[in-house]
Amino acid sequence: MARGQLLLALLLFVAASLGAQASGTGGRKMVGVYELKMGDFSSRGFHKVIWTVKEYVSGGHSPHITLYYHSFDGEQGFPGNLDAYVTYRLSSPYTLSVHMNATALDKATPVNLLLHTYWNLAGHGSGDVLGHTLRLFASRYAVLDDELLPSSGRLAPVAGTPFDFRSPTAIGARIRDVIIMGGKVVGYDANYIIDGDQGTMRPVCQVRDGASGRAVELWANQATMQLYTGNWLNHTKGKDGKVYDQYAGFTMETMGYVDAVNHPEFPSQTLLPGQEYKHDMVFKFSF
Repeated sequence: MARGQLLLALLLFVAASLGAQASGTGGRKMVGVYELKMGDFSSRGFHKVIWTVKEYVSGGHSPHITLYYHSFDGEQGFPGNLDAYVTYRLSSPYTLSVHMNATALDKATPVNLLLHTYWNLAGHGSGDVLGHTLRLFASRYAVLDDELLPSSGRLAPVAGTPFDFRSPTAIGARIRDVIIMGGKVVGYDANYIIDGDQGTMRPVCQVRDGASGRAVELWANQATMQLYTGNWLNHTKGKDGKVYDQYAGFTMETMGYVDAVNHPEFPSQTLLPGQEYKHDMVFKFSF
């Protein structure tokens, strides 16, 4: 797990920015020193705090908004004061850029921010996303346990498994073969290792809805991406009286390695005082 969670709330965590360590932390503690609060809906995450608008530009060729939050020493059990920013920027043609950055002010602390947006390219309230075609630029995935943590630290090849989206494949084509959380859930909640070098902007995935012709391509500079298929959505009420059921949306959450604080074999997500965390995403839309 790492620090902070920011939310521009739509529903549940739909369109949330999750924070300090938004991905899991095994045992909810950092090696015998800091006991963390459970990362559930009742916790005080970055998605449940008020962010300050630092800049807002509504017109011109690059409209954008920048939000700021100061996470205090001990918040959610994490050490040190942390300044966090996120900027959402629109640009032509049909591009949304999201930039997250955070600075540790006085103590070492793990940081792994992510954007937890649910996507359905067919449109609001249009049903499930199982027919969406997904291409993922990832040859490996993290093997997760029943708590969705990489307890073994094993990274496995996707070849020959239902996790292989290296060629465009319908999200629902093999979803019935993905049984997780000790048999409780059918669906993807998988962490992929993005091909290429962490820290460089590179293609992560491409998604297309054949019926509408809408498509999105994601580029990012992070190490991994979490594919989640809305497995827990269950008659969730949305706007305009619409209802979201299982598989009504999917996520493409780029981030650092899950639970890196408990795995020295993974690249560290811990910031030392004065160090800055940077996370860039670019969503390119076509119609």
